[in-house]
Amino acid sequence: MKLEKVRQYFENDLVVDHYAKAATELGLWLSEERLLTKIFSMNDSILELGCGAGRVALGLHELGYNNILGTDYAKPMVQRARHLSKLLEYSLPFRVADATHLKFEANIFNGVIFAFNGFMQIPKATQRLRALREIYRVLRPHGWFVFTCHDRELSAHRKFWVEEKRRWEGGKQHEELDDFGDRVEDTDFGVHYMHVPKVSEISEILLEVGFRIEAHAMRSELAKEPPEVLKFSDDCRFWVVQKPAE
Repeated sequence: MKLEKVRQYFENDLVVDHYAKAATELGLWLSEERLLTKIFSMNDSILELGCGAGRVALGLHELGYNNILGTDYAKPMVQRARHLSKLLEYSLPFRVADATHLKFEANIFNGVIFAFNGFMQIPKATQRLRALREIYRVLRPHGWFVFTCHDRELSAHRKFWVEEKRRWEGGKQHEELDDFGDRVEDTDFGVHYMHVPKVSEISEILLEVGFRIEAHAMRSELAKEPPEVLKFSDDCRFWVVQKPAE
């Protein structure tokens, strides 16, 4: 799947509106608030990747976190996040950044967040690995990386994945897909891409990069989210990993 085609989805005005609505009406999920406030201190320098319209960054700011930088590779998302921050009279910075080519010094952030399955919307396994290496590089020793992804083994679409495996084995998979676990859907907003991994896949690449896996759990195990959140997003797996001391 070409990166530019994935990016086009998130640059669509209707998609930006959807994410902005989540930023203003949903805010932090209960699971996010419980987990992130346990991991990060108020003064930690935190980089958020795939910030969208600012839902997580704005929510953390409202809790008292004062050193957050929100980034996204879709410029319209960043522009909307800046607009919402200005409306709320927050001095919260947002900028355009590509997770696979971070223009930051090494060992500069106490934490990195990649919420709402954003990491799994990077096409191609090689590029996801590259992003992980960049995240590892900009984290300080003992720094934490928190992200979410779907879990193929717990998917509500098990029948689809059984049939998809047969398609791949017969060489009949969608021509735009690169890795088994990739999925594309035609939506009213355009083509939506997502890689849906197994736990073993995520564990393997995290360990390859050098992260220490602290914990992982499904969102439904962490909190009982309100109906509005459940409508906005399917259940997903939270990962908490750490860059060891050098």
